[in-house]
Amino acid sequence: MEPLPRTDLRHPDGRRLSVYGAYDGNPLPADATPGAWPALHLRHDALTDRWVAISPARNTRPQSRATDDAPAPACPLCVGGPELPFAYEAAVFDNRFPTLLAAPPEPPALEAPTAPSRGRCEVVLYTPTHEGSLATLTPRELARVIAVWTDRSAELWSDRALRSVFVFENRGEDIGATLSHPHGQIYAFDHLPSRQHDRVRALQRHRQRHDRCLTCQVVATDGDTPARRVTANDSFTVSVPFAPDWPYEVHVRARRHGARRLPDLTVDERRDLAAALHAVVRCYDQLLHPGAPLAYMMACQQAPAGNDGGPVDDWHLSFEFLPPQRAPGKLKIRASVETAAGLFINDTVPEDSAAELAAVASDADTGDEITFPDVEVVRVAAERQR
Repeated sequence: MEPLPRTDLRHPDGRRLSVYGAYDGNPLPADATPGAWPALHLRHDALTDRWVAISPARNTRPQSRATDDAPAPACPLCVGGPELPFAYEAAVFDNRFPTLLAAPPEPPALEAPTAPSRGRCEVVLYTPTHEGSLATLTPRELARVIAVWTDRSAELWSDRALRSVFVFENRGEDIGATLSHPHGQIYAFDHLPSRQHDRVRALQRHRQRHDRCLTCQVVATDGDTPARRVTANDSFTVSVPFAPDWPYEVHVRARRHGARRLPDLTVDERRDLAAALHAVVRCYDQLLHPGAPLAYMMACQQAPAGNDGGPVDDWHLSFEFLPPQRAPGKLKIRASVETAAGLFINDTVPEDSAAELAAVASDADTGDEITFPDVEVVRVAAERQR
């Protein structure tokens, strides 16, 4: 096991920062006053029975590309920027432009139900290098990212008020990413988002009717269907799902029943997860425009907390990749019937998309096995005000 030190600090504005790896002891600058988000709150949509977050602060977040009025600004996530003024290997910090807060303001009293935007919004920096992706990180860097995701997930799950810990990444301007530096985010909710709520209900219905795990059935079907398989993996299925919303959608799903969250994974499963994520993103980067990164949304689906506070039954950990491209130079745009009615229309046959991806995976396979180290976070310092 390779230990990964974690040092916890606080910005002067109260936001937390965890530095993973070497930390030289330099202080954080006094560059900000405590944040105030008076308009931050949730509103309940009675007709869909779901919550909508109101977060005007997000409109002021920076972006890394040039505009008609100004050149591209300096990246705030690189070494020397406002978030990390000193050298780092990997880091996690509270989002400066949050949608959810551990101690949110009271919601306004309006004509329909509102609620506090309670939860956490964190930014995960994969590497200090400005360019790159999960496909180009070194084996140690990628293993380190998985260790960081696991560490943050475990700590957030320890808060019994939280129901869902959602690790994700938005890559590329085609899906609205404002910063190109390799990074992801973590949202922790005090309620179940609607898509997770629907999945929990489906698992429960299947268990009641058939007395077996629905996700185990999906894993077996994906594993036994070569026409949708992208690449092979002992611990995870790596396949285009049977009914994908997006043309080149890929799911990386844990085979083992009981592997419900990142902290549940064994050493071998963590290594296989690293290999699967590396393979999927490498395929995407060679698929439509070889050598050009493909935009995607990546969602890590961990088992949310049930009514008893523990992870819900029959949920298998998965990483779901959702790229918006449907062909070279063509984007899939969610039109009215998809956004307003909820019926997604896939422009491709899933088996054809899987064949394209599998062919790219085969071409990219050099035969050299990549060895991912076993990295585990070790907390070396209590939280300090710098």
